[in-house]
Amino acid sequence: MTSSEDQKVLMAKIGAAHGIRGEVRVKPFGDDPLSFTDYGVLTTKDGRSFEVEKARVQKTVVVTKFKGITDRNQAEELNGLDLYVSRDQLPEPEEDEFYYSDLNGLTVLDRSGETRGKIVAVQNFGAGDLLEIRPARGKSFYIPFTKDFVPEIDLDEKLVKIDLPEDYLSEGEPSEEAPDR
Repeated sequence: MTSSEDQKVLMAKIGAAHGIRGEVRVKPFGDDPLSFTDYGVLTTKDGRSFEVEKARVQKTVVVTKFKGITDRNQAEELNGLDLYVSRDQLPEPEEDEFYYSDLNGLTVLDRSGETRGKIVAVQNFGAGDLLEIRPARGKSFYIPFTKDFVPEIDLDEKLVKIDLPEDYLSEGEPSEEAPDR
């Protein structure tokens, strides 16, 4: 079990270089696109540190200049890096708000109390947040991260209760008969 001091929270992902002066496009995670600039030093999984010199929102990315990155070649080497802060640097979330890192590893129970698996990731492919749940056997599956599908989250007990429609996980066709063509 990791302690909260060494837990890392993903704040942003570095994308392509922008221009010739060492700027990069950064995809931020979270509601405020500039929030990753508020925490001083950001780290990568392999322990490298980056500090934001300046940042500006441009459409869906934040064009960012990191200290010490002065040309396009250096900027191109950063493409694909994930940037993290320590969990203890972040404020406590409001009621009914969660950091994705707090949800990973939680046990998922359905309304009958049967274990459905563990949360392995929170994804967003553009249409809203999805919980990726990996069962003990079989492929992982996704459910919408909404109050209807996830009515209860208990971080102290490390449990998430889900409420799925009757045939949500069935492999076959939907239960209503398809109209004749």
